[in-house]
Order: sequence, then structure tokens, then C-alpha cells
Amino acid sequence: MFSFVKLCFGTLVRLFRGRRSLLLENLALRQQLAVLKRRHPRPSLGIFDKLFWVVTRRVWSTWKHSLIIVRPETVVRWHRAGFHMYWRLISRARTRFGRRPTSKEVRELIFRMVSENPTWGAPRIHGELLMLGFELSERTISRWMKRAPRNPEPAKRWLAFLHNHREAIAAMDFFAVPTITFSVLYGFFVISHDRRRILHFNVTRHPTSMWIVQQLREAFPYRSSPRFLIFDRDSKYSLEVVCAVRSMAIQPVRTSFESPWQNGIAERWVESSRRDLLDHIIAMNELHLQRPLADYVRYYHDDRTHLALAKGTPNCRTRSTASGRVLSYSRLGGLHHRYDRAA
Repeated sequence: MFSFVKLCFGTLVRLFRGRRSLLLENLALRQQLAVLKRRHPRPSLGIFDKLFWVVTRRVWSTWKHSLIIVRPETVVRWHRAGFHMYWRLISRARTRFGRRPTSKEVRELIFRMVSENPTWGAPRIHGELLMLGFELSERTISRWMKRAPRNPEPAKRWLAFLHNHREAIAAMDFFAVPTITFSVLYGFFVISHDRRRILHFNVTRHPTSMWIVQQLREAFPYRSSPRFLIFDRDSKYSLEVVCAVRSMAIQPVRTSFESPWQNGIAERWVESSRRDLLDHIIAMNELHLQRPLADYVRYYHDDRTHLALAKGTPNCRTRSTASGRVLSYSRLGGLHHRYDRAA
């Protein structure tokens, strides 16, 4: 501390000296500093030495030209460290700054008003809160309204609507299967939305519109057709297919462009068949692929449980009430198993 005060006093004294004397003294000091730097390449600097150069950097624009002991980058690093230390001390202050946090009671009340009054905006909710004695701004209410949980009631109503009409909806789709000779086979299926049953499936190497029409006739015999049939915008579903669907008293419903989620049940079955079977076999030809697909459809209907059916099966597999030992039955050549209680 004494050295720093002495340095400041010497600076004031030199303000009244002549320019020639200051230049000679500066030259002599620089020569001595150069000698000290050769003897001590990295001299130790105290906190007051660092503070001096930080202050000098703030008040002197050409401070870099007089640096010998340290580099300019070092002084800048000291300044940034002091900046971090300053704001760290401020952040530890016990006094709270800024707006007061919104209490949990007020947040839950805002969420409740948003849920119970879907047509209310921030001004209306703000007025109700003022009547209840809560002092907060309308902007705060707008911010918390954006974080309010969505009301699940409309989604439940829409889900109930779909469940009540799923018996009248079916979907069809294609999926590609590579063969051992690197050619492609196309699997075709029609699935019902009510119990996820596969109404019809077949395999072909060259799918055409007339072939699809024949498959639909086999899928819906004797006026057992649903009210709606969902399919995508594949070029294979030509005008002939659409006319054939309408002739069966079925209303065709095409999905939007690049929107596979609109035919989600069919896409989900393709994913399940790939994960459960197709990713584990290599198809030789059409007849070879039809056999494991037929086994998989039986396994899918009778044994495999589904989340969408409350862990049930499309053919309503009964739960065992016996207390015997558990027996294992192989399915799909050992890829999957079914478990039942011994009688």
C-alpha cells in the first residue's frame, strides 16, 4: 500500500518537471527494467500493481506502449477478472432486486381461471384478481397464461368421438420387403380401426390398380365393407381404385401430401411387423414371404397384446385364472412366445 501511495506522489511531482528531464528519466528507467527482466523473466506482481495497470488502462489511451513487465493481454485479463469479482459480490447481496415473484397461490388461481373460462383474456383475469385483492400487473398474467396446462377435455371428447366411429373406419397401405436377390416385394394389407384386425393381406411383385381392386373385393365380401377407407396418395391408387371403392358403398378418404400420421394405425402395423418379423428374415420369393406373414397375422390377432386395446388382443384373448405352472409356446419359429397357465 505504501509503495502505491509513493508511486502516486512521485507521479504528481513529475507533472511539474520539464519534458527533456522526463524523457531522460524515462529512458533510464526503461534500461533498468530491461536489465531486471533479463534477470527475472517473470517478476511477481502484487494486487496493487495489478490495480494500477487496470486503472491506467481506463484513463490512458496509449498505455500499451509503456508495458514492459507484462503483456497487454495480461492487463485485459486482470480487468475482466475484476469485473467478474465485482458482479459476484453484487450478486451475493441479501437485498432482493427486480419484481416480486408470483406466489404459487396466484399461479394456481390463474391456471384455474384459464381452465374454467376458455374465453377470458388477460384483462378479464386481471380484473378478477384485483377484486380478490391480488396486486400484480396484466403483463404478468399474460406470461403465466401461456404456461397454463392445456385443458384435456376437448382432446377427451375428440378421442371419444373417434372411438364411437372406429367400427366404420378401415385403412389400407403397402410396405416394401427386399428379397435375397435384391429385388422388391410389396405387401398389401387392409386393417380395421375398431380392434386392429387385419382384414386381408397379400404379397405381389408388381402391384397394379386392378390387382388392388381384386384385393379389396376379397377383403370386403358380402357387403361387409366399412363406411370409410383411408389410404395415401400413392400412384398405385388410381382412379380405377377410387371408383371400385365407391362402388362398394365405401367413401374413400385420401391423406394429405407427406402426412403419414393421418393413416397412423396402418403405419403402426407396418412398424410392428417390421420390428417383430420382417427385420429378422430374408424373403426368397412371394410364396416364402406369405407363409411367415400369415403366421404373424395369427400371432398378431391371438397372442400379441396391444397398448391401444388396453393390453388386450384383437381376438379378445382371455386372461388365465388358473394357478398352475406357466407354459411357454413358440411363435414365429421362436422369434416370440406365448405364455399360458397349465390346466
